[in-house]
Amino acid sequence: MAAPVRFLTARRSVVLNVNFTVLTFRSRKYSTLPRTDVQKEFSSKWVRQKFIDFFKEQHGHRYVPSSPVRPRGDPSLLFVNAGMNQFKPVLLGAADPRSEMASYRRVVNSQKCVRAGGKHNDLEDVGRDVYHHTFFEMLGNWSFGDYFKEEACSMAWRLLTEEYGIPPERLYVSYFGGDAACGLPADEETREIWRSLGVRGERLLPFGMSDNFWEMGDVGPCGPCTEIHYDHLGPREAPGLVNADSPDMVEIWNLVFMQYNREADGGLRVLPQQSVDTGMGLERLLTVLQGQRSNYNTDLFTPLLNAIHQCSGVQAYGGRTGEEDSGKVDMAYRVVADHVRTLSICIADGVYPGMTGAELVLRRILRRAVRYLTEVLKAPQGSLASLVPTVVHSLGDAYVELQEEQERIMDIINENEDHFLSALRQGRRVIDRTLGKMAAHETTFPAPVAWSLHRNLGFPLDLVHLMLEERGKGLDTHHLQQLEQQEKERAQSQAPLEGAVALLDVHSLCALQREGVPHTDDSPKYHYSLRHDGTYEFPPCSAEVLALYSVEGALLREAGEGRDCLVLLDRTCFYSQQGGQEHDQGYMTTDHLQGVLYPVSDVQLVGGYVLHRITATETLRPGDHVQLHIDQAQRLACMVKHTATHVLNFALRQLLGGGVAQRGSHVSAHRLRFDFSVKASLSVSELQQVESLVQQIIQEDVQVHTQEVPLALANQIPGLRTVDEVYPDPVRVVSVAVPVSELLEGGCNTHTSVELCCGTHLIRTGAIRDLVITSERQLVKGISRIVAVTGDDAREARETGNVLEQEVEALSARVAVATSPSLHEAQRLSKDVGQLTDALEGTPIPQWQKRVLQTRLKALQRSTNTSIRKLEIKEAQKLHEKHGLQTLVVDTIDTDSISVVVKTVNRYSELSPGCMVLLLAHQRSSGRVLCACQVPKGGVVSASEWALSVCGRLGGNAGGSATVAKGVGSTRSTEDLSQTLTWAQHYAQRGEGP
Repeated sequence: MAAPVRFLTARRSVVLNVNFTVLTFRSRKYSTLPRTDVQKEFSSKWVRQKFIDFFKEQHGHRYVPSSPVRPRGDPSLLFVNAGMNQFKPVLLGAADPRSEMASYRRVVNSQKCVRAGGKHNDLEDVGRDVYHHTFFEMLGNWSFGDYFKEEACSMAWRLLTEEYGIPPERLYVSYFGGDAACGLPADEETREIWRSLGVRGERLLPFGMSDNFWEMGDVGPCGPCTEIHYDHLGPREAPGLVNADSPDMVEIWNLVFMQYNREADGGLRVLPQQSVDTGMGLERLLTVLQGQRSNYNTDLFTPLLNAIHQCSGVQAYGGRTGEEDSGKVDMAYRVVADHVRTLSICIADGVYPGMTGAELVLRRILRRAVRYLTEVLKAPQGSLASLVPTVVHSLGDAYVELQEEQERIMDIINENEDHFLSALRQGRRVIDRTLGKMAAHETTFPAPVAWSLHRNLGFPLDLVHLMLEERGKGLDTHHLQQLEQQEKERAQSQAPLEGAVALLDVHSLCALQREGVPHTDDSPKYHYSLRHDGTYEFPPCSAEVLALYSVEGALLREAGEGRDCLVLLDRTCFYSQQGGQEHDQGYMTTDHLQGVLYPVSDVQLVGGYVLHRITATETLRPGDHVQLHIDQAQRLACMVKHTATHVLNFALRQLLGGGVAQRGSHVSAHRLRFDFSVKASLSVSELQQVESLVQQIIQEDVQVHTQEVPLALANQIPGLRTVDEVYPDPVRVVSVAVPVSELLEGGCNTHTSVELCCGTHLIRTGAIRDLVITSERQLVKGISRIVAVTGDDAREARETGNVLEQEVEALSARVAVATSPSLHEAQRLSKDVGQLTDALEGTPIPQWQKRVLQTRLKALQRSTNTSIRKLEIKEAQKLHEKHGLQTLVVDTIDTDSISVVVKTVNRYSELSPGCMVLLLAHQRSSGRVLCACQVPKGGVVSASEWALSVCGRLGGNAGGSATVAKGVGSTRSTEDLSQTLTWAQHYAQRGEGP
């Protein structure tokens, strides 16, 4: 390994009490320093800030904070996995023209990235080597239609060689060498730029599409890239190691030049606006600047590794890999250090361990960390959460949400660790029980059992393999892979469909802008009023057709009868889907054919243009004048739900405190859904209080105020609630009861609901009429989802709840009266309790009331089940008294439940362990005959064959094991049943029927 190297520029004044050797490269001075000084000088905080300051202060870039790791409105990603993710709307030309994002030209930031799950998945590689991570920081600078190749290369070279002081003799540069099949020439322009910066020709290396052509996805902006590589063992001549997967030669910075757009047909078109997207991993850069060969030896990880050692029961981290890493101890150190950083970042950003999507990936990360920490590093339970303060100390200055959410992060990690360790214990019991049921000659463990453990309990499959190997058993991996594939297909089939309207591509949007087509004026969507009689008036809107597109986005000259198309108008009163609220529905008519309706089925906003999806009933052309009519009932229902959502959000904060944060919402005409952060599910009392607070605001019938305000001014309003969205500027402020102007003046001390929102709202809260929370549950630990209805639906939910409450009261009375029921009566009561429980579960009633009734029904179920168990024992005792010490018992009992027959057989066998027992229950009304039997282990008669023979004689079937079996047959003849009993007894005595 090369000695640790520290490079200083002559421009920086540094006083050091050490001897150093001066090396001259192009009139600049570099020094080789001891590792301790290297790490102190080039701390991760300094390196990160130096990158930002270099572009911000010296090159006029705007600093944009990192977006959360949960992607904004991009269902194609589980996590943000690259710096450019949050800027995709800019690259695609689809940014809201009123938003700050639309003004971006030069941008710099440090983006939190997670690569675990999906296309970019480094999870299984973490720990095996010294450079893979699930969470990393991507330093990046962007140009959106501003500078291009020359400036990008020049700034990158200057930052690395002058500001960070890396010797040029250690750097190599790769560029795009062209691709004849795609008709792309070599990027000679970039090559010449590097030569002009002093990079020697032998250090400029061309590569093809796989290495030096970057694409956003299957379609979208793309282009050639140039990469800067660092030689850990330089200075020397080693161009053959570039892009050769050598640990000695690593890529540290990738500069992408967005010149093309990958079309849906696979072709490339030149973009109307060129952009630059660069990315440099902070962790890898630190290994260079701090003179290390491992990311885990930088100051981002060494405090964590020391903290892990303090709570572990093994030796300190040694940096070993492969065969040298005995017992995988150092691998475990790396896994835990990486994973606790990922967990902290994700939970702070609102992604909690769960059962689907990103949440499921995070659950696997947490459980992988717990296993390595407890099993390999011998740390006690709770150690993983104890590492969070170290993460916060390391990263909290750059990402302040870590400081704000530290307690919540620790709580969620601890709770999920408890659940996992409990699941491990349960899973081991299931494995042991399954193995105990397997015959001695069976060597393959059932794949469905293994998959169920993994899918439902999160039991690691590698642990299943290990436990089976220890017992000399195997697992059907082929069947397991089939089950995994079926699960993926099921998840894909249940995934929500994309929006019906195809968004216009970057070329169509740029063409509209180039031709001076104004953005759609959609302010008429707010032009409605409240009449004196309490009804709302939604006036129609006149507009002109500016353009027509196919649903695939192709420009049309006209749309003939029956043609599905997208209509772009100069103005609209239709609300496009955004802000969690569903789009409007309705129709449009043309001035020359007012009796012909063009139904509007979808409305979407892209890049400031509102697109209406219609099916043309007559030919429609650009230039036609139309009248727009929204579905007023649907719009009003959405307004009710949206205002109710704001009031609900306010009520939750009032009751539970300011720590409640909105995590998502959806408003439709039929119901509202609201996701929020809270430690545990709400209690019955809390649900009642929330509804009461909402009811109070509804009954006060207060005014809902709206006003457009400059974004910077709006953000100063006390108590303002925002979510992770890119807001327009100016932004619309929605305040309940208090005028926005008073909030802006700062003189109002009244607590009220105030949010930034583009949605359509009521003018007064009284129109909500009523609100009922019909569902509240934890989606994952720490995030709850409320579903609520309003108006007539709320009234109906309350009435239904009262009816169900009366039914529970009546059933409770029946159970109380039945002090000495027969077995049949007890079974009937138990069945009625079960049916009412099912009815309650699937019926929308107030959630607080549902919880109360569920508790009462559970108590009734326990009571009836206890009665049944006592009566089963009594029935078995009666049979035992009847048959005495006989070794063979064949008889009937009076019940219509197969479980009762089985349990009675079991009870009898407990009283007479050596006895063979078979019981039949005849349901005379239907003719069904229920059968169950049990025989001593190792006997000559097989229970499954016995039951199968008896049920087969009655035209039915049976199944079970060698000792216990059950089945069903059919006969309406009591004589036939009597003969079957005799036949069953002879079978057991002789081993076959007469």
